[in-house]
Amino acid sequence: MKKRLLILEDGTVFNGYAFGSERASQGEVVFTTGMTGYQETLSDPSFYGQIITFTYPLIGNYGINRDDFESITPAIRGMVCRELAKEPSNFRSDLSLNDYLVSQDIPGIEGIDTRKLTRIIRSKGAVKAMLTASDAEVNIEEVVASLQATPLIRNHVKEVSPKAAYPSPGRGKRVVLMDFGMKHGILRELNKRDCDVLVVPYNTSAQQILAWHPDGIMLSNGPGDPADVTEGIETIRNLIGKVPIFGICLGHQLFALASGAKSFKLPFGHRGGNHPVKDLRTGRTELTSQNHGYAVDESSLEGTDLEVTHIALNDGTIEGLRHKKHPVFTVQYHPEASPGPEDSNHLFDEFIELMESHVKEGKQHA
Repeated sequence: MKKRLLILEDGTVFNGYAFGSERASQGEVVFTTGMTGYQETLSDPSFYGQIITFTYPLIGNYGINRDDFESITPAIRGMVCRELAKEPSNFRSDLSLNDYLVSQDIPGIEGIDTRKLTRIIRSKGAVKAMLTASDAEVNIEEVVASLQATPLIRNHVKEVSPKAAYPSPGRGKRVVLMDFGMKHGILRELNKRDCDVLVVPYNTSAQQILAWHPDGIMLSNGPGDPADVTEGIETIRNLIGKVPIFGICLGHQLFALASGAKSFKLPFGHRGGNHPVKDLRTGRTELTSQNHGYAVDESSLEGTDLEVTHIALNDGTIEGLRHKKHPVFTVQYHPEASPGPEDSNHLFDEFIELMESHVKEGKQHA
């Protein structure tokens, strides 16, 4: 087996074995706690520019199949795991995880202490790192100096959002889906409800969106700092009060910023399929799928028309918002799961009901 190093910006070095692409790669190292769902995770555009560490020790045991992708082209910079399954065993498997990563030119490292790496991230926050080329001779001091001098990439959404609008036809409610780095699970849930969906780029104007006379607007998930997505914030600000809106993850944060609130970067983010969230309206707790590095600052809600509807039970951060005057609600987590529990899937039905009630009241955009 070829050797590979994972070098962190603080000088920590992990010695392991290479899989996937043989090239070097650099990015922000984060960890996810999901026990399954690695295919959906690696194809989630919200991981753009990041190296994913899986805390579950064995990854790749059921291979890669045609059905579980959340995007066509994965946006991750690399993958870290304790042990890679070489021979997957599953009736749906088309190829091994290693072969898939080779085909996508994504490097990985196995055989390292992922518990130690996770503890470093939890104590120091997400850190920049490099996966070296396989069997390459490297000067560790030079790599560390380079990592410390290189800023993290910005404007993630621009890289993963589509360049042009495209339809996903149905005969039900017309929904314009603003794609900031959408997981296809969101589109699947709308399709299951027969919505007539038009997917549009992140920088589509409110005027363009309203020209399609939508019954509702969906704000998708996506990567990076919400404050960087100035075009999206402006569009959302001009859409509030015109038609019902449902936002997920980055869409939730952008709605908050468009309403006058602020966001902040979490120390190490929420990533995995086992995060408990309490619905303050019902008192019910649901397990949720999450992938985000930023959250809405609760202290910044004062003076806005926003009301907290959900909170994370692990750290008390905001997980859901609603507008006090207009038909808008958002959640920080992923009700479409993919991967993860489907406890919150009912939120898509609530969105359909919100659009229907809005039409009955004669408030649809003219």
